[in-house]
Amino acid sequence: MSWQPPINYENRPVAILGAGVLGRRIACTWAAAGYRVHVRDPSADQRAQCLQYFNENRETYEQKTSSSTTGPIDVFEDLESAIANAWLVIEAVPEKLELKISTFAALEASAPEDAILASNSSSYKSSEMLASVSEATKHRILNVHYYMPPTNMVTELMTCQFTSPSIFPFLSSRLRETGALPYVARKESTGFIFNRLWAAVKRETLTILSEGVSTPEEIDELWTEMFINGKSKPCTLMDKVGLDTVSLIEQHYINERGLDGAHTVEYLKREFLDQGKLGNKSEKGGLYPPKYTEGGEQQ
Repeated sequence: MSWQPPINYENRPVAILGAGVLGRRIACTWAAAGYRVHVRDPSADQRAQCLQYFNENRETYEQKTSSSTTGPIDVFEDLESAIANAWLVIEAVPEKLELKISTFAALEASAPEDAILASNSSSYKSSEMLASVSEATKHRILNVHYYMPPTNMVTELMTCQFTSPSIFPFLSSRLRETGALPYVARKESTGFIFNRLWAAVKRETLTILSEGVSTPEEIDELWTEMFINGKSKPCTLMDKVGLDTVSLIEQHYINERGLDGAHTVEYLKREFLDQGKLGNKSEKGGLYPPKYTEGGEQQ
């Protein structure tokens, strides 16, 4: 049987487990979109701070949405009361795998059977949290990783390997109601999408510094000129340079550093170069479709 959206979700609460720095911010995004929000935390201090944060910052979150109403945030000590009738539960508990495994087991036992069950974890894939849930429940479990609202409204969604594909467009639409900017990882990936990009930049930056090639100030200035002021985008820039040239440059690094080319030059050769897809200079296009402009339109 195909997955169906939670019944009457518009009038049911969103439950957030954890009232800490990120949990309370996630709660505010949903409240700003007009949803009733239940926040569960065993700490009375955290619950009080959550409500205080909401009262002091609600206008900032409201400006991120087009909703004409703001939903209430109610706080709970008891888990079962917090998740009663929830259509979406997002765990933002401490990054301890055993705790997350037991949390999903408790959610399977007590949350509504049609509720979407999500982990905000960036350290653990949701597939690592399935040890104590049944096969029937796995299709509604996934990662929904937030960065730091309201300053950064990016969210990344990722399957647990069993997640119903229909959940992703549905939940992405609901997230956009909150002002979030959802991105979906097409398959499981340690670090999601952005964190993998950042990991590569961070790793090479540290290597440049350790070799004495440049200074932190110069690296930041170059980054600002090229990627912030210059608005360069990785895939767009590669198509501009030409994928054949990109491949030659990467091959030089491979030869000098003894790197593995399976995911770089071999991937480019197999998927693009052998098919005549060289980038903007090619009628067949490159990473982007033929004659793709930076504005996202085809000429």
